[in-house]
Amino acid sequence: MSGTASRTTSDLIVERLLRWGVDTCFGICGDQVNGFFEALRTHQRMRFVHVRHEENAALACVGYAKFTGRPAACVATAGPGAVHLLNGLYDARIDGAPVIAITGLSYHDTVGAHFLQDIPSDRLFAHACLFSERVMGPAHAVTATDLAVRSALMNRTPSHLAVPIDVQSWTVEQDAPSDKNVPGHTSTAAQPFEVRPPAEQVRRAAELLNSCARVAICAGAGARSAGAELERVAEALGAPIVKAGLGKGCVPDDSPYTTGGMGLIGTRASHEAFEECDGFLIVGSSTPYYDFWPAPGQARAVQIDVNADRIGMRYPVEVGLVGDAAAVLDTLLPQLTRKDDRSFLERARATYRAWWELIGRQAASSGTPMRPQVVTWELSRALPDAAIVTGDAGTVTAWAGRLMLRAGMRYSFSGTLCTMGSALPYAIGAQLAHPGRPVIAVTGDGSLSMGMGELATLAQYGLPVKVVVLHNNSLALEVWEQSALLGNPQFGCALHPVDFVAVAEACGLTAFRIEDPAEAAEVFRRAMAQEGPCLVEAVTDPYEAPFGESLKPAHAQHIAEAFGKGEQAAGPMARNLLQDDRVALSPALQQHRDALSRYR
Repeated sequence: MSGTASRTTSDLIVERLLRWGVDTCFGICGDQVNGFFEALRTHQRMRFVHVRHEENAALACVGYAKFTGRPAACVATAGPGAVHLLNGLYDARIDGAPVIAITGLSYHDTVGAHFLQDIPSDRLFAHACLFSERVMGPAHAVTATDLAVRSALMNRTPSHLAVPIDVQSWTVEQDAPSDKNVPGHTSTAAQPFEVRPPAEQVRRAAELLNSCARVAICAGAGARSAGAELERVAEALGAPIVKAGLGKGCVPDDSPYTTGGMGLIGTRASHEAFEECDGFLIVGSSTPYYDFWPAPGQARAVQIDVNADRIGMRYPVEVGLVGDAAAVLDTLLPQLTRKDDRSFLERARATYRAWWELIGRQAASSGTPMRPQVVTWELSRALPDAAIVTGDAGTVTAWAGRLMLRAGMRYSFSGTLCTMGSALPYAIGAQLAHPGRPVIAVTGDGSLSMGMGELATLAQYGLPVKVVVLHNNSLALEVWEQSALLGNPQFGCALHPVDFVAVAEACGLTAFRIEDPAEAAEVFRRAMAQEGPCLVEAVTDPYEAPFGESLKPAHAQHIAEAFGKGEQAAGPMARNLLQDDRVALSPALQQHRDALSRYR
């Protein structure tokens, strides 16, 4: 610990963060933040994790926060280092994760004077971080740090402190507080709270839901800590629980109430539930894929969200309940009348079981390159109890979404920003936060190649993360989105092959490759049994559709148009789409089967 007689601005910031319980910091040193690094060196209670790219420092903080509810810190030098943090900080802002960012600035008297790396990060970060301030000296350090942490915890957003390089090393003797800055006027008092709506609003919500015959529930990120309450409400209402992407972990995938995911990469069971419901309960979700929700006016709706400004943002709800999901559901439940007619839930569950049976048949395929469903199926079986799984952006979003999570498992990914390359830094943050739990990062070759350096971070710190990479030499989601969303053939999607096993081994990891589907179960078993970090490279078919049974008719029509324009992979894409058991679950494919069949 630094001596009390010569404590610097940086010492005061680090000590105050520790008082708040912020004891982990991800980042990279640099000349304009090295004064702060001296405080990190002399305060060994603050665990510093040296990542290979500043963006991944911020993303690791997001992973840490999503799986703990507590902030970690990330630190970067001025200029390019600070700019690199932004993507991860926006991920935190959009997905609601508390993070503390610290950046260097130019010297206090050269700011704005075109000096080296002179970018005003305090102003640059003002949109990404709800709190973003320049620290003016030791007398300002404690107050600014307290405000940053309070804002992050209260608002579940990132906060930012920008500290000029010389100010970082100023001692308390070099600065004096103003008369208005009374010493000791702040504290680190805990701020736990629970938000509940007025009783009258709860009564109105219960009456509305009781009046509906077929209620569907959409559960998102805000429902992740309310799984037991969700299932009790679903039981009372005979309601299927449809999970938005960030809500995947709110109830297990084998829950007797869920129909799995929604949206373009969701399940047919979820879409049927939304198409047929006359009542709609939205719990902690503002998914951007609300075009798959019930049509406006189709269902009477209630929305629960801790953010009042989200109420009615995606659907014309009649009753809004502002509060924490678990608390609100617990208050709502006694006022719900149990529905004796279970047919709506039973139909949805029957379709969901048929969908999982389809996944099982697809996973039994022996062809090569193997279908991604093989990875989904066998990894689901191999996942250890209490596993934490992090997903990524790309077709891997769909395949990770098809993992069968059991009770006690947790899952998250960059849900709204959809940041490619986030699974590995998320997993680093999660593993440091939960050293006793198994952590698995599920990523693709496009996303992993953006941040392969963090494999070396796993080795450097001995983090036993298991990295599963689906390798298909393609930005395969863009292949499908260019066709399904726009009716265009693929362009700019091919990837140069990377030997991820060789890269991982060069970084010090144990690594395996799966090419034969028959080997998948044993490889995943061996990988999960490894004590240290491990990578599994699974060579998969880029033209296996990440959707099909979930397509809308317009999507199927667009794919046929792309084929007609000369899509180079029309043959394998059409063959994968038009498998009989997939078509049987997809009204869209049934409608456009003839147009697509010409290209099989």
